[in-house]
Amino acid sequence: MSHTANRVGIWSLDHMHARSYLNAVCARDDLDEILLLEETNRDLAHQIAAQTGVSVASGPAEFLERVDAVIITSDNVHHAPLALAAARAGVHALVEKPLATRIPDAVAMVEAYRQASLVLATSFPCPFSPAFQALAARARAGELGDVLALRCTNRGTMPGGFFIERERSGGGAVIDHAVHVADLLRRITGRDPQRVYAEIGHGLYHQDWDDSGLLTIEMSGGTFSTLDCSWSRPGSFPTWGDVTIKLIGSEASATADLFGQRLEYYPAEPARPKWIGWGSDLDALLIDDFLEAIRAGRQPVSSGEDGLWALRVALAAYASAQAGAPVDVLPGPAVDREGL
Repeated sequence: MSHTANRVGIWSLDHMHARSYLNAVCARDDLDEILLLEETNRDLAHQIAAQTGVSVASGPAEFLERVDAVIITSDNVHHAPLALAAARAGVHALVEKPLATRIPDAVAMVEAYRQASLVLATSFPCPFSPAFQALAARARAGELGDVLALRCTNRGTMPGGFFIERERSGGGAVIDHAVHVADLLRRITGRDPQRVYAEIGHGLYHQDWDDSGLLTIEMSGGTFSTLDCSWSRPGSFPTWGDVTIKLIGSEASATADLFGQRLEYYPAEPARPKWIGWGSDLDALLIDDFLEAIRAGRQPVSSGEDGLWALRVALAAYASAQAGAPVDVLPGPAVDREGL
């Protein structure tokens, strides 16, 4: 494994998080080169390059030759082919969630990076939240007693774009938002998800993609969680959405609002109010950990294996909704995408 991480690339501007990651990378003073590859909108790439001072690659071959590590922010269906190309080139990768849209693809990604002794990270910034870390620390220390159940939300506004093109996203609200909380549940309970029951609907926007999801997730130790991962926030909502966890323990209960560090801003002019975060930059912390993992030769906090487990939960939710019954997370359910 190469422990060099001085040249970082952003591959694609398809995902809304690409700009945040680019800003975080540009704010660093320990990089020799920042490279951008955007193949479908080259004018936008050059516009951003002019604003930020980053370089623009002419194509994948040049891009992969010039970088040590890449942040993949394409549409979901291209995560696997882009990551596997990076692995073949000996390039470490941080891949936007979901890790892939199919379990075999995610397994292939994890195995390819393991065999190449490269770092594969999943874009799960929530584990870096101070609120989540405080809740998880209390749970692990036994302060709340046995963890009996959790009530979680990851609701958001409908993002549009490729997110509502099922052939590019792999689904809708569930594959977009369930993966974050599925990952947090493994961390806070120390257990893997075992079964999922889901009710998934299209009742908000009445399209062929899912906009609503209510999941019950049973962990291997018997703890269970409910999760609302719907795109239920209106366009006028002050921010994109939320991530909240209420943990019910045998001795005490506790709640974490992962985006509670915010100011509520009400402008004088006719405009919607905004929530302005004043706390930790979770995207920057995610990238810090990714680059530190490469340099230290260790696994990242949010690994490819973490992304694989979260994907299993999301796809089990789709399979459960189709079957009208609970579905085992392993070995991995088959999903009829035409029935989503």
